[in-house]
Amino acid sequence: MRNLIELVGRLVMHFLTEMGRVSFLFYNVLKKIISLPVEWQIIAEQMIAVGIRSIPVVLITALFTGMVLALQTYTGFRRFGAESLVGTVVALSMTREMGPVLTALIVAGRAGAAMAAELGTMRVTEQIDALETLATDPVKYLVVPRFLSGIVMLPALAVLTDIVGILGGYIITVGLFGVGSTSYWKRTWDYLKMDDVYNGLIKACFFGAFISIISCYKGFYTSGGAEGVGKATTGAVVLSSMSILIGDYFLSVWLF
Repeated sequence: MRNLIELVGRLVMHFLTEMGRVSFLFYNVLKKIISLPVEWQIIAEQMIAVGIRSIPVVLITALFTGMVLALQTYTGFRRFGAESLVGTVVALSMTREMGPVLTALIVAGRAGAAMAAELGTMRVTEQIDALETLATDPVKYLVVPRFLSGIVMLPALAVLTDIVGILGGYIITVGLFGVGSTSYWKRTWDYLKMDDVYNGLIKACFFGAFISIISCYKGFYTSGGAEGVGKATTGAVVLSSMSILIGDYFLSVWLF
């Protein structure tokens, strides 16, 4: 019993310590964002790394997600003669949930892991210590550009995911099952509201912040050499994915 209590205590202390360090890093990032000068070149490089280079995998995932969603929806709706509503379900599902969540999970696995590995390598090779020696703020130089790129590029990628996912649903519904093209688009626009799109983009913005802060935190405080970098990268992807899925519930309750 005593060992169990000690184990629980250690886990609670570790959790509170981690939350405190993440919160402190987040506070520093917000404080550094408004300070001059702004590292525009580094921000642009990070936007390319997070956003532009993620486009191919995001588009492929969105296309087949929309196709599968339309396939399964049509199969179910055909049982009670509601095939014409497939476009509505695909559009609402993509804009409100699937678009921002899938985009965030993909970016967490690709760009989030890269952030953690890059900063972790810089930490274990003492490059971050060298920046501090040269009177360069490592948070402003390394973390802020990644944070800004995350909250800007995730909504942009989510828009592409929504569009391609709806087109994927169109391909299956119209091309495979023969539902009228006019009916598909009419049902889509009749029930899809701009609030659905905007709220999905708000979700994507939050997810970008989650990914950036968690990935940078895991990399920034890496220790233990190459093994530590590997653990930091894995931890960044796992924690980012969990925060996306958990945060999606609370954001859905708040927004919808």
